[in-house]
Amino acid sequence: MGSIMQANTLPRLDTSVNTTGCCPKFNPDGWDGVALQLRDLPVLRARTCSVMHLPLNMGKVFGRVQTHLQQAGTQAQAVVSSDLSPWQDEHLFVVDGPVSGEEMATLSGDFVTRVFEGPYGRAKHWMRELRDMSRARGKPDGRAFFYYTTCPKCAKAYGKNYVVGFAEI
Repeated sequence: MGSIMQANTLPRLDTSVNTTGCCPKFNPDGWDGVALQLRDLPVLRARTCSVMHLPLNMGKVFGRVQTHLQQAGTQAQAVVSSDLSPWQDEHLFVVDGPVSGEEMATLSGDFVTRVFEGPYGRAKHWMRELRDMSRARGKPDGRAFFYYTTCPKCAKAYGKNYVVGFAEI
């Protein structure tokens, strides 16, 4: 395993390269195999609808959240997502404090990260790997989240589609 982060700290996100004007190019250095200790980490919780795991209203929901973040004078440090069912996804926006008009929550747990690269269609295989990591660490019902580092258009522009998995341990 890689490094252990200080509680409620995520690995450094390098945003220095952004040739698309949308998502910065993700640099995976320092993200793989990192142990995260999350203790009442403030998050904004949003849900989207899906049909067999394919999101339907992600643009609308993320647009609403982005508007509320701007009104609050803050931005999300990261967004981790999890399938609740084939029909609904949960998205946790890591924030510094409350955001009016949105559901606020906290996230606690010990996680280890795994960097994946490839098409989004591989997510079911990546999820299986995250679940296996949780089981191997004695957490058979451990939660798993994905941090999608770029949108599909930016992933195509940069030539790499990195997704960071968080497996509860």
